Amino acid sequence: MAPRDLDALAKAVKERRLALGLGYKNAARAAGISPGTWKRIEDGLPVRELSYTRVDPVLQWAPGSCVAVLEGRTPVPVTPADGAPGVSISPIPPEAFDAAKDVVQLAAIATTSGLTADEIRALSERVVADLKEKGLLGSSN
Repeated sequence: MAPRDLDALAKAVKERRLALGLGYKNAARAAGISPGTWKRIEDGLPVRELSYTRVDPVLQWAPGSCVAVLEGRTPVPVTPADGAPGVSISPIPPEAFDAAKDVVQLAAIATTSGLTADEIRALSERVVADLKEKGLLGSSN
């Protein structure tokens, strides 16, 4: 098993809890775990895997975010979708916009001939802008 970064998780959990204006006892109650278990997480001590899965929704993180932090990745914040109970929305990371542009550029190169580099870049920018306008891509800000 790869080493886990308990200190990074402790810091991320505490920062997010405070940003949401939650006391650790209320957060623990909402997660269905004991305040002692929540405190262990914020102190950088190991707890059962199930406890981590219960912390994610309280912090408004996507499932698996605590484990992601333990593995050196970042948590994914989510917000409830308006008018859709049980559905959460996660913001699109800025690198996804770059990936969309790259995909369009590669598709243009593979399927057309005679386009200049500037025309291909303009095409990919336009596709991303149109997708944002139609609500298929969120804002990059």
